[in-house]
Amino acid sequence: MSKKTANQIPLITQLAGSGAGALAERMQIQVTEAVPGRVVATMPVEGNTQPYGLLHGGASAVLAESLGSIAGALHAGPDLMVVGVDLSCTHHRAVRSGVVTGIATPLHEGQTVATYNITISDEEGRLVCTARLTCLLRKSSQC
Repeated sequence: MSKKTANQIPLITQLAGSGAGALAERMQIQVTEAVPGRVVATMPVEGNTQPYGLLHGGASAVLAESLGSIAGALHAGPDLMVVGVDLSCTHHRAVRSGVVTGIATPLHEGQTVATYNITISDEEGRLVCTARLTCLLRKSSQC
C-alpha cells in the first residue's frame, strides 16, 4: 500500500458511510474495493425504492456520487477536499429486488478538477444506470 493510499483510509471510511448519520450508511452502501483508478460498492434495492417498488433514481444518484467522491478523495490526497459540482445520471433499467453494484473509474484526474464515470448494474450484470460526476479539489479553507 502506498503512503498516499494508507493516509486515505480514514477519509475513505468516512466517505463510505461509517460515520454516524451518514447517508451512505442509511442506504446500506458497502464499499468492496477502493484503490486509485477504481472504486466498487454494492447497495441493496430493498429500502431504497420509490412508491412503485422500483429502485429509486435518487438512490442510484447517491450511490454514484458516493463512489465518485471516494475516487476523488483517493486522487486528491489527504490535504484536499473533494466537492461534487455536477452529477448526471441516465437510468436504463428498472430493478425491484436484489443488490446493485456500482463501479467508478476516472475520466479525468487533474490538480483542481476530477471527473468519474460510474456504472451501476444489477445482479445479472445488466446496466441499470450510468452516471458522470465532476468534482472540484480544494483546500478545506476554500470551501
